[in-house]
Amino acid sequence: MRPSKEPKRRSRPSSPLRDRTTAPSSGFERSSSPKSRASRLTSPVSLVNQDLEELQELATSSNTNPRIFPYNVKQQCWEKAEKIRGRDPDRWRRDSLGNTVFRKLVGCPGCLCHDYDHIVPYSKGGQSTLDNCQVLQATVNRSKGNRTEFSRAELIQKSSYCRVSGRDMDLIELSAYGNVRHAPNSGGCRIQ
Repeated sequence: MRPSKEPKRRSRPSSPLRDRTTAPSSGFERSSSPKSRASRLTSPVSLVNQDLEELQELATSSNTNPRIFPYNVKQQCWEKAEKIRGRDPDRWRRDSLGNTVFRKLVGCPGCLCHDYDHIVPYSKGGQSTLDNCQVLQATVNRSKGNRTEFSRAELIQKSSYCRVSGRDMDLIELSAYGNVRHAPNSGGCRIQ
């Protein structure tokens, strides 16, 4: 008679949630004596105050020059980029090299995509402020890296050139927003 072969079971590491030996405390613990119960009882208000104190410590100890631009700086940076005549400035702009960029396309490698670029690179002491921010085509920003020795002509050569007609812009805008908006007094027809 042959010994039966049972499949070997692999031992898997269990979930950290299953390995807990003690149940999480809610702050309201019961005790038999009134004195110990009062000393161990934590009110929700004091828990909130503790959380607020921790958040304030994090805010004061955090870096005053974050690597990424804050939301309001990105908004202002978009506003200072060159407008495209006849197009809604909230959706379309030109970067500092003249490339057409679309607002919803951020960080992708396409020719209409853009990044918020540090003019003086962050790694070389550049601040994340509006004065050091520019809208730049994503491929140019990636090829620029943290170097500052590029001339404007060299950066233009690194641009992804794509010719986008007005009709193409309308279709892109229609697919992204569900409608097409033109700048006031732009003329032409409106697709809504």
